[in-house]
Amino acid sequence: MTLIRSIYVFCSTVMSVLGYASKPPEDRELTTNCSNMSLRKVPADLTPTTTTLDLSYNLLSQLQSSDFRSVSKLKVLILCRNRIQELDIKTFEFNRELRYLDLSYNRLKIVTWYSLAGLRHLDLSFNDFDSVPIHEEAGNMSHLEILGLSGAKIRKSDFQKIAHLHLNTVFLGLRSLSYYEEGSLPILNTTKLHIVLPMNTNFWVLLRDGIKTSKILEMTNIDGKSQFSSYETQQNLTLANSKTSILLLNKVDLLWDDLLLIFQFVWHTSVECFQVQHVTFGGKVYLDHNSFDYSNTAMRTIKLEHIQFRIFYIPQERVYLLFTKMDIENLTISDAQMPHMRFPNYPTRFKHLNFADNILTDDLFKQPIQLPHLKTLILKGNKLETLSLVSFFANNTSLKHLDLSQNLLQYENDENCFWPETLITMNLSSNKFADSVFRCLPRSIQILDLNNNKIQTVPKEIIHLKSLRELNIAFNFLTDLPGCSHFRKLSILNIEMNLILSPSLDFFQSCQEVKTLNAGRNPFRCTCELRDFIQLEKYSQGMMIGWSDSYICEYPLNLKGTRLKDVHLPELSCNTALLIVTIVVIMLVLGTAMAFCCLYFDLPWYLRMLGQWTQTLQRIRKTTQEQLKRNVQFYVFISYNKHDSTWVKHELIPNLENEENLICLHEGNFDPGKSITENITNCIEKSCKSIFVLSPNFVQSEWCHYELYFAHQNLFHENSDYIIFILLEPIPLYCIPTRYPKLKALMEKKAYLEWPKDRRKCGLFWAKLRASINVNLLETREMCELQTFVELNEETQGSVISLIRTDCL
Repeated sequence: MTLIRSIYVFCSTVMSVLGYASKPPEDRELTTNCSNMSLRKVPADLTPTTTTLDLSYNLLSQLQSSDFRSVSKLKVLILCRNRIQELDIKTFEFNRELRYLDLSYNRLKIVTWYSLAGLRHLDLSFNDFDSVPIHEEAGNMSHLEILGLSGAKIRKSDFQKIAHLHLNTVFLGLRSLSYYEEGSLPILNTTKLHIVLPMNTNFWVLLRDGIKTSKILEMTNIDGKSQFSSYETQQNLTLANSKTSILLLNKVDLLWDDLLLIFQFVWHTSVECFQVQHVTFGGKVYLDHNSFDYSNTAMRTIKLEHIQFRIFYIPQERVYLLFTKMDIENLTISDAQMPHMRFPNYPTRFKHLNFADNILTDDLFKQPIQLPHLKTLILKGNKLETLSLVSFFANNTSLKHLDLSQNLLQYENDENCFWPETLITMNLSSNKFADSVFRCLPRSIQILDLNNNKIQTVPKEIIHLKSLRELNIAFNFLTDLPGCSHFRKLSILNIEMNLILSPSLDFFQSCQEVKTLNAGRNPFRCTCELRDFIQLEKYSQGMMIGWSDSYICEYPLNLKGTRLKDVHLPELSCNTALLIVTIVVIMLVLGTAMAFCCLYFDLPWYLRMLGQWTQTLQRIRKTTQEQLKRNVQFYVFISYNKHDSTWVKHELIPNLENEENLICLHEGNFDPGKSITENITNCIEKSCKSIFVLSPNFVQSEWCHYELYFAHQNLFHENSDYIIFILLEPIPLYCIPTRYPKLKALMEKKAYLEWPKDRRKCGLFWAKLRASINVNLLETREMCELQTFVELNEETQGSVISLIRTDCL
């Protein structure tokens, strides 16, 4: 028990993913996989809630009655590929929910039956039973749908016990067959019968009885090594007593004559669809193909797939004609290395032809073929080269679906193409088509597959495919999404894995009907040109297939590997019109703001003053303070408005005593050859002090403000009291423009001499004014005299006597 418990640890227990978390505990499904673990006994510690238990590919040799008692919820039990020799079905009596029991590929010889009423699938195939192991208890399993059996001997009495059961599938997996009682199989009541024969078995009688048994009959391992019954002995089998409508023979290894006998036999039964897969045949031919009886048949479809030839002594054309003369609706001969196919020289009623994965060439279409009823033609995986030849052939049919994929097809511009108007589906993928293929397409086409070719662009000079609804041009060399001017009804477009950098506007403008677009895995260039394409997914509600993992930026390098949905391309930087409008609006706003500033803050005045001040500053930097002091010519510069000139001339100047000749006025001292601003700066530079006569008239004069501005810059004087303000008339603060903040601050501090209205106080006013002027004058005289003495002394010591004219008086 300890060993079994340790083994069980390695069994993988997996919860069913079908809504496990949302189901109540009693409805949850648990799968325990103990397969391929070399177990010799059933693990004892199985999870009680296990519903599926896989014990396949182990070494189990027997089952105990207690092995599965703990797993009462068990529904599926797989015990195939073990070594079990005896089975007592009563072992599962406590597993009342058991639905699926697989005991195939064991060594069973004895079965003790017990009725499991709920069992639906029981497989006892490929065991070592001497006879088919069926008991009366098996007839009580009314829910049984699929039954797998085996046995070396098959008798009617074995199947009589379950004849009343309506089975879906009976599977006979026979390891050996030593005896078969003719008429046993028809006793079964089943929809499908599948028989896997052991090698070297005479299959003929099983084939004959099988066709009488079920609607679908499949037989595997048909070979011609056993004695083949003569065809004449099968003449009593008629359409009246046969049931099979679909017959499948798989893994067939026969001589051609034997295979031909099978076809002739089946031809006169109820079989409508005859399919032969994985066929190997050859050998000498003794039967006459012309003796094949094509009359009295229900056959509609024949499929021959995956054919290999041994040494063959018959012209293949006779084989081809054997099938094409059958005049059925559907014929498939695929993967047969068939180089050619011949048709009779009269009309046939083929509707579906499938010659895929052969080696057919253009020679197929160089013979007259009359297929007026043909609807579907599949020529995938051959060696066809000329598309125009196919079109000529198809034009004489009623073709609707054409598959020419995986060939060597090309189209030259000078070739004519003639397609039937009925053709609606074409698969031209995996060929060698270039852009010119669009000039050889049927106008009626609705679904077109051109993937994996050499197409670089969709030409504009092509026929209008007015009915085209679905176009696949993936895995080509296109650099742009095709416009839909020629495909007005296009709704599905696949253009993945091309060389598209950024789609053009023509696609968005002309492809309004496209509802599904697959453009993933292209080397997108994530610039403004791609913005509309990115926006397309946001507004199309799932139009883009593979979004967003398949849509990755390739360029520029800084965005390489970024998904398109994560790329941000602002509207302003990508929309030229919007950018221009924005710039214009900003310029208008700035222009309006500047105009407002000019009007409200007198900005031009500030600019002019700044220019003059800059020029003056540069000139002063080149002049030393001593040179500036030697340039002084006037004691006082008087700045006033012309409306105040009467007071200046009759009051101010006379009261400056005998210093009239030291006073600088713009009326007498401005140089006519210089500009006004230059004269103002010169007068301020050559005067020790500046007197400003303030009045409402002064405030309104721009030139007076120039004089005040330059005087306030303190460019020519080191001391701070060289400016004297005389308030001639009161000035309301609101009358002072905002561009003169210093003047407004001066008025608020009352840092000025106010002209008295009372004449008796004038003496005091003049005394204060003279005192303000004289303080500076004394300092100026001392400095000038000292400078003159130093210069005379230096020149005398140098024996060079020069007459120095000083501007100081």
